[in-house]
Amino acid sequence: MRVHRSGTTLAGAALAALALLLPLGLPGTAAAAQDPGARQAAPARGSAHMGMGVIAHDGQGPTSGAATLAAQTEGVDVSSHNGNVAWSTLWNSGVKWAYVKATEGTYYKNTSFNQQYTGSYNVGMIRGTYHFATPDTTTGAAQADYFVNNGGGWSKDGRTLPGVLDIEWNPYGAACYGKSAAGMVAWIQDFVNRYKARTGRDAVIYTATSWWKQCTGNSSAFASTNPLWIARYASEVGELPAGWPYYTIWQYTSSGPTVGDHNHFNGDYSRVQALANG
Repeated sequence: MRVHRSGTTLAGAALAALALLLPLGLPGTAAAAQDPGARQAAPARGSAHMGMGVIAHDGQGPTSGAATLAAQTEGVDVSSHNGNVAWSTLWNSGVKWAYVKATEGTYYKNTSFNQQYTGSYNVGMIRGTYHFATPDTTTGAAQADYFVNNGGGWSKDGRTLPGVLDIEWNPYGAACYGKSAAGMVAWIQDFVNRYKARTGRDAVIYTATSWWKQCTGNSSAFASTNPLWIARYASEVGELPAGWPYYTIWQYTSSGPTVGDHNHFNGDYSRVQALANG
């Protein structure tokens, strides 16, 4: 009888210990299974890049079609995680334009910026820059200023595209950066207003439809002014955010040749030139 009681006590102790571990979300526990993020450390600040959350949050696969133009012009987007880019290889494969990450928040500048921005220009590409937004750190106007002051400017030289506001899932925390839909719309408006005041151009907005719905309430406030760069890794672009009748750029994959992120510009090369010239 004593042995039986001792065994029961040991088993009970083991179960009690397991019960204590479950709320911690340790690997292999039920809590960890329900919250995969609990098992993974957040990426380092500054490491975010365009589209890094698309597959995890939006998945991949065909959706309903959207209005497009007949011609498409291939382009890529890059950041420091790409390192030194083989621009000649991309140019020879038919890539004619590029966007390079310049900044993030008001605390990070792309460490590979010079090689990427100058290198794309030197092989003949039309190129521009983008800013990864962190609406929970500083105001939209402050981030627009930081962007313009650190590579996000524009000049009418026929080779420089207007800057891009990359607004998507927060890789460091809550998807909507702790903002209400109205607060997020106000933050974006603050950014694009300051960017236009500084450069004379309307910023391109990069986003995904599902994020836009979740975090702006599917606002149509920017559709008449800001060109849309939509992220959707599928054979069809699918539903667009409210108000935009068509996309200007479609990021359709993160696993392309040479550089993963490949994009279709919705028009022939003359339309890329037109966007550059304003």
